[in-house]
Amino acid sequence: MVNLQRVLELETWIRKTNTKLIQVNGQRKYGGPPEVWDGPPPGAQCEVFISKIPRDTYEDLLIPLFSSIGPLWEFRLMMNFSGQNRGFAYAKYGSAAVAAKAIHLLHGYMLEPGHHLSVRLSIEKRQLCLRDLPATTRHKDLLQVLHALVDGVESVSLQSFKSGPGIERTFAIVTFSSHQTASMAKKIVVEAFKRQFSLSISITWQSAVKLSMDKPPPPPKPSKSVLLTPPKPPRLKPNSAQHPVLPPTWARPPSIPPGFHRAVGGPSNLRHPLLPGFSPAQRKESETSSSVAGGCICTSCGYPYDVL
Repeated sequence: MVNLQRVLELETWIRKTNTKLIQVNGQRKYGGPPEVWDGPPPGAQCEVFISKIPRDTYEDLLIPLFSSIGPLWEFRLMMNFSGQNRGFAYAKYGSAAVAAKAIHLLHGYMLEPGHHLSVRLSIEKRQLCLRDLPATTRHKDLLQVLHALVDGVESVSLQSFKSGPGIERTFAIVTFSSHQTASMAKKIVVEAFKRQFSLSISITWQSAVKLSMDKPPPPPKPSKSVLLTPPKPPRLKPNSAQHPVLPPTWARPPSIPPGFHRAVGGPSNLRHPLLPGFSPAQRKESETSSSVAGGCICTSCGYPYDVL
């Protein structure tokens, strides 16, 4: 049950400090960056993972505590629909040195009697493995499909191996620009493939992949990795309708290549997730709920990926 007194204290703190918090994707977010920030965005090993947070503890206590170590670039508290926090959060600093200092000083910190925080370095995984792809999947078609469905795809490596006599298994290693974009894709792509192509695939974080108990797949080969570039917008015919809500880099949504439909055996006339009636905002909103695939902890997944 939500502690209403604690909620009132949070609201009072927000008004007094003029702090801006945005709730999205099962989390409440501060900064990223904050309004006043000097310096470049944080690099690797700048984020800490905070767990064992009492469920009725909010940003009015957590942000000042972690800001006492150094300026926060971003703070994210994972929330559930009841209004309680989910027991964990992320704090991102401007440098790895400040993040290390936060771990040293705040790990084991007693926030209240009987509650000691756990503060560790956050593992920001950026690679996903798409498994159970048809053997006929073409590399360029998969690139175009992924680019149309999700944001932040940097590279894709399509590979296959034989798991038995006459059995060839195909999978893809996909690298994203950040853990957040990878987490979002992890939730979107499975349902999108099922809806678009009537195809059931599975997705795991790359470091946890075990495709076969007898013969695991070979590591990704850099020579097969292809960097993605945004597709050129197709020319519009006269009097053709422009779609009002589209990604900023596209004049209209990129189409799913017909070859990919044929390769996976799915119908070719299903509605594209970026066509009218299914805007990018709706796409993300519909996919970002509290029910998620397990095995990770992240912006939107909701489980501790640090313990994988």
